[in-house]
Parts: sequence; structure tokens; C-alpha cells
Amino acid sequence: MRDTAITRLDDTLFARLGEEARQSPRRRTHFNLHHGFDEPVQRFLNVIEPGTYIPPHRHVSPPKWEFTLVVRGRAAVLIFDETGTVLARHVLSAGGPLHGVELTAGTWHTLVAEESDTVVLEIKEGPFTGSHVEKEFATWAPAEGEAGCTAMVNWLGAAREGERFAPLGEQGPA
Repeated sequence: MRDTAITRLDDTLFARLGEEARQSPRRRTHFNLHHGFDEPVQRFLNVIEPGTYIPPHRHVSPPKWEFTLVVRGRAAVLIFDETGTVLARHVLSAGGPLHGVELTAGTWHTLVAEESDTVVLEIKEGPFTGSHVEKEFATWAPAEGEAGCTAMVNWLGAAREGERFAPLGEQGPA
């Protein structure tokens, strides 16, 4: 809830955003804390539900770091190499033991909701002026809305270090 001097991040706000995320076809919603995309630090709540698909991406143009902190619920941050192989899976939880991570610029990553009503505080370098490509999406993963998204969401939910997503038709012999 906002007033002129302070933005409160309380249970009422989280409940409203959780309902918005559950009702959204994308299974997520944002609440910007920054007042404009020209600000040097972008801050927002990303409220995510299981089943949402945040395509693997990185921030390279220009290079930008990203900070992620779970303030309610539970989510996993997956880190990938250039080929889509999982390098690490970090489970973040408001209850700990790991609450957040900071990603260096150019790190391939995605976020996966492991509980309903998960609220994530994300902080990134700005500004976002529209004069550059803010995110580079992985070519080895389907774009949001493309065929294969459901399979990718299911795979991300269980993916472990050393595994790589193989779309149907590209899987090797069993």
C-alpha cells in the first residue's frame, strides 16, 4: 500500500497480489516499487504461482546484476550454462535457510515457484530506457506462449544440476 512518504509491504498487499497472480493466465503479477523506468535501481515484487513460466534469460545489454529475495513462500533459482545445462539450483524460502541470491551480469537463470503465494523482491540495475534489449532469452528454451512451455515448466520444477532440457523430438534413446 502506498502513501506519499512510504510504500508498505504488508499482508493486505501480499493477499491482493497473490489473488492477481492466481487469476492471471501467466500465473504471476508485478508490483513496482520504483516510480519510473528511468530510475538507476529498479525494485519490484514478483508474485508467482506454481505453473508460471519465466523463460530462462540473462541481462547483458548492457550487463546488469540482479538481486532476488523471497519474502513469502518458496522458489527456486536455476542457473544454466550456454547450452541450457543446469549448473545450480538454489531453493529460496522466506523461512530459510537460504533467503536470496545476487546474480552477476550475464548469468543465465530462471525463477520457479515452489509454493502458492510466493512473493519475491527483485532488485536490478536500471535505467530501462527502451534503447537496448534488457533481457536476452535463451534459444534452447521455448519462448513464453510457444509449444513446449508446459513440458519446460514441468522439467524446471524437477531439474537438477547436470541436467539439460530436451524438447520432444530431441530426446536421445531411453
